[in-house]
Amino acid sequence: MPNVNTILIDRADRLGLAQLYQLRGRVGRGAVRAYAYLLTPKHHELNPDARKRLEAIAEASELGAGFRIAMRDLEIRGAGELLGAKQHGQIAAVGFDLYTRLLAQAVRELRGESPLLVTGEEAATYLNPLAEGLQLNLPIPAYVPEDYLPEEKLRLRLYRRLAGVINLKGIDEMAKELEDRFGELPEPVANLLYQLRLKILALEAGVKAILTETGQIIIRADTLQEIDRAGLQRRLSPAAKVTPRQISLPLHPKTEVWQAELEKTLRLMGRMLHDPAGNRSQTIKEVQFYDPFHLLS
Repeated sequence: MPNVNTILIDRADRLGLAQLYQLRGRVGRGAVRAYAYLLTPKHHELNPDARKRLEAIAEASELGAGFRIAMRDLEIRGAGELLGAKQHGQIAAVGFDLYTRLLAQAVRELRGESPLLVTGEEAATYLNPLAEGLQLNLPIPAYVPEDYLPEEKLRLRLYRRLAGVINLKGIDEMAKELEDRFGELPEPVANLLYQLRLKILALEAGVKAILTETGQIIIRADTLQEIDRAGLQRRLSPAAKVTPRQISLPLHPKTEVWQAELEKTLRLMGRMLHDPAGNRSQTIKEVQFYDPFHLLS
């Protein structure tokens, strides 16, 4: 009946999200405006999952909302065992993000690939899903302003893409793309890219936290016990302080100064951690020609 434009769905709370989406799509073909009424008992309290399904179907009214519906249904019901035969899984218990990381690790193990062979080109968080995340707290605004990217959906999509960048080259490419599409990067966006760069460098160096405390930048990392701390101290500014578990850097009044020093420190930590022999010889050469005042000029 191509001219039908109204559908009444009784006891909509008993139907699944995919079923509701399919039923709603039976009316309103072509240019005909359609109406779908989802009916529930007046004095009947809906269970939490039913309420979520009805809210999801009400919110997803735009053209091409099928993917959003499918993802919402996945979150509500939980996925099956993608690597097994069961039709139910634990995605609702652990969350979608952690579930996908665990899945990535399981696939890697089934392929016989060892996490020990992973290079910096792969996201460490996906290969080590239960590892503690990096705590990053710096005194700079880092976000995408509305006046730079007014469309909300586009901003959210951009945040998601940025979260998926796994190497420094990807950050540089993203910065170039943003400048080409939307113009010169405002300060908050540049800071956001800077923080992403720090995150990648910090993960490679085994850093757990980068914080600001009492006018200093604190880098906390247990991996400092595995590198030549005396050599690292000599290669940093005289005001820096290296201890067995953390590094303290002065918070210079000029943002670009402490930003450059912080990035330099993380790069040094990563190199000294992954290539201790090469950096030890380099440190010896630096001791022979070290000028204690060159960093003050």
